[in-house]
Amino acid sequence: MNIILFSRKELKHRPEQLLTMFAAIERHGFEYSINEDFANMIEALTEIRISAEHRYTNSPRSVGNDVLVTYGGDGTLLDALSLRPTPTTPVVGINCGRLGYLTADKGEGIEELFNLIATGGLKFEERRMLRVMNPTEDFMPLALNEVTILRHGATMISVEAQIDGKTIATYHGDGLIVSTPTGSTAYSLSAGGPVVDPMCRCFVLSPLAPHNLTMRPIVVPDSSRITLKLNARDGEASLSLDNRTYRLNNSATVELAAAEESLILATPHNNTFYDTLREKMMWGVDNR
Repeated sequence: MNIILFSRKELKHRPEQLLTMFAAIERHGFEYSINEDFANMIEALTEIRISAEHRYTNSPRSVGNDVLVTYGGDGTLLDALSLRPTPTTPVVGINCGRLGYLTADKGEGIEELFNLIATGGLKFEERRMLRVMNPTEDFMPLALNEVTILRHGATMISVEAQIDGKTIATYHGDGLIVSTPTGSTAYSLSAGGPVVDPMCRCFVLSPLAPHNLTMRPIVVPDSSRITLKLNARDGEASLSLDNRTYRLNNSATVELAAAEESLILATPHNNTFYDTLREKMMWGVDNR
């Protein structure tokens, strides 16, 4: 078993958790590789020393029996998706950030987590992703949470949205979010979109600050081909895929569809989506 570790240097790494993690890796005899920034932080915070053969910069070592383990928050997990050696490589997140809808392990269960990896006891969910079908530059065209067209300057933009060639509406305002069910608790939620069970087969279109009070989010089947046509008065806007942002020129057309591949996301400790919702949103908590 090969563990691919990834984290970002700007996070608040906890030495006691790092020590627990590496003790578990050694105890189970896992092979492992770790990105340079994370390796340097571990050496700075602990007495652990990581040799050059266990480090990677762009491409981690793969032995064909890999698990990608991220240490951070949901943003760290999103950053790590391009590191998967194959689309079927499972991903598990250890949360040392804030909310953590994707990174289900809180950090207190690290030892149990690696026990589950060693015994094959991890449970997995298949999470659908979005693909930009007509990329105009060299970028990763997949998004797990959402694809967003967002105004670049102070002037509002217009986005015409079509589903399978049929126009839904033209959204005038700050932009438009196209969210997966997984992303329904991310940017789309803050824009007034619904919370969607990640096992649902749909996408959500949520307008950003629409200049029309009747505009509301709409749910469409994930078998749909979504076409977004931009009209930006000042000449450009931004296109974001999760936490990656690109410039989008006026009159650009963006075509979206369900990606052929999915994310295989580990759900340690039998945490369900509803468990996470109750905890993160404090549903049912009586503060009277």
